[in-house]
Amino acid sequence: MLLIVQKSFFCVYRDSGSRNFKSLLDLGSLTLVRSTIKNQRSQTFKAFYASLRKAPPADIDDVPSDNDFILSILRANASSRDAKPYFASFSPRPRPVPALPQIDEATPVEFREPLPVTEHPKVSPLIASIIDPVIRRTALVKIQGPFNQVQLDSIARGMVYLEKLGLVSVIVVENDDVQRGEQDSRSVIVEDTMRLVSCLEKHGARARPVLGAVVRLGPKPEDPETVQDFVPPEAHTCPSDLVPIRSALRSGEIPVIPPFALDSFCRSVRIDANDVIGALARGMAEAGSQSSSADASIEASGEVDLTPLRLMIINREGGVPSYARTGFPHLLINLDSESKHIRETFHESWRHTHKTALSNLALAKTCLTYMPPTSSAVMVSHRSQSSLIGNLITNRPAVSSSLPHALLQGNRKLTPHTPTLIRRGLPIRVVRTVENIDRNKMNALLEQSFGRTLEETDFYDRLKRTLDFVIIAGDYAGAAIVTNEPSSDLSQPISYLDKFAVLPSHQGDGTVDFLWVALHDESYGLGHPFSANPNGGKEGQGEGRDLVWRSRANNPVNKWYFERSSGHVRMGDWVLFWCDAEKRLKIEQGRRGRAGLSYIEDWEEGRLASWIDVVHKIPSSWKK
Repeated sequence: MLLIVQKSFFCVYRDSGSRNFKSLLDLGSLTLVRSTIKNQRSQTFKAFYASLRKAPPADIDDVPSDNDFILSILRANASSRDAKPYFASFSPRPRPVPALPQIDEATPVEFREPLPVTEHPKVSPLIASIIDPVIRRTALVKIQGPFNQVQLDSIARGMVYLEKLGLVSVIVVENDDVQRGEQDSRSVIVEDTMRLVSCLEKHGARARPVLGAVVRLGPKPEDPETVQDFVPPEAHTCPSDLVPIRSALRSGEIPVIPPFALDSFCRSVRIDANDVIGALARGMAEAGSQSSSADASIEASGEVDLTPLRLMIINREGGVPSYARTGFPHLLINLDSESKHIRETFHESWRHTHKTALSNLALAKTCLTYMPPTSSAVMVSHRSQSSLIGNLITNRPAVSSSLPHALLQGNRKLTPHTPTLIRRGLPIRVVRTVENIDRNKMNALLEQSFGRTLEETDFYDRLKRTLDFVIIAGDYAGAAIVTNEPSSDLSQPISYLDKFAVLPSHQGDGTVDFLWVALHDESYGLGHPFSANPNGGKEGQGEGRDLVWRSRANNPVNKWYFERSSGHVRMGDWVLFWCDAEKRLKIEQGRRGRAGLSYIEDWEEGRLASWIDVVHKIPSSWKK
């Protein structure tokens, strides 16, 4: 069986043409074999479970095929670097090596007990990964219907795929067409819950309806009355309320929960699903943090870590519409610095087409406050459920928000159903004088990011003469330093990206994209309406300038730079990159009409030689 599975995976992979062979082969083989074994177990249990309900077992053809599952993984296009956070969260921890018995050196050799001779046969990594199970994590999922049967089948299939990768969903069902207080609203919600349970079982999962209330109305007694810039949920949980969820997860079942809560009279009433999810996010995160030696105990017992790793909102609207993308969804949202601006620029027409976008954004902010810093939320249309696999493996958006605007506008992946990835994020600010830089924190950031020792005196002396601005993310978690380098051949100084650095602990959490988007808005993207993001800088006002920078030819980050630059040229051991001012390019294109831009425009002649000449003379910032 194992050989057949591996062979089928290799054929699918070879036809895909992906370059990330090693990382995806390991990931795909590992998950595929686990899923094969799990499917067989689930079929046995499902037949037994169905017989208890006096319902015929689901047909075997309805179970999603392994090929579909593998193709969904391949479409994520995850490199080994992208998949590191996934393996860090789901791979088993190394087991301690047992110590050998101590030998008393004073005892004669002939009286010592012989050491046990243990043969250690070579075990295939694939078989070892099957024997050593993956850690299971939880995701909070809001199914915001109503959905027809085909749509519900598609959503259920996505939940099953995520479970195969180790992410077990705790689902809360909502129906936007049935208002609270309406006659039979409870029975409709219960019926929707049972339909979803049936769909999950039909596609090979084990699901359990939890029809009793798992949250209580009102804030927690110990909570403060007001919290600045934060909307706490209108419900809370006690440890005993999570028992049904724990029981379901321990039994390998997906809990499916209607939005019910206990009021002060211990009556079960229907409330907003957002309040249920917010209360569960807090309660589950607190339950997970209270477990001593969480990882070790979870691996030993086979239980699921209750701390939510993802928040998934699956609806009919899709993501949060963006003013910068003509109504297409935001790709990546930095809640800390962008949520207020998104609310202020939300078009009135979107309040009819995306009625719950802002309330779901507020839900994400509430949940991510309680969830771990590496967690994320994703808002996705039911048409794009397969993108959830890519989000789980890479924890990044389907299309990078830091790509040039022209590439985003013409990108076929950018559709009304493209998911919106939401991160807790960091505040972004712009400073324009060396005196406003915290040198100790900046030094630590640069030296940790580049792995070299800064020549501090010379570096800051040069910044005093040439600094244009510095963009700082959070408490120096990342920074972009831009200088004005004088040129005798050009009418104005060159805008030069001197340093772009992110702490290793923040690489992979969205800080890189947040920082580059702010750099775009403050330099070569100036003058466009979509650059008017509030970050303490020019907020989109002014004329964009060409941005130039250099990088070592062997720098592994160069692939990322290639995708974001307008062009590059080799300079021996260096590569010179640049981004053209986007507003000027747009004006030139409008002036020429259908003729388009030529290979070299008049205003481009001679600039490349001037850039190379100036950049070559910029001294190194590092100690030798």
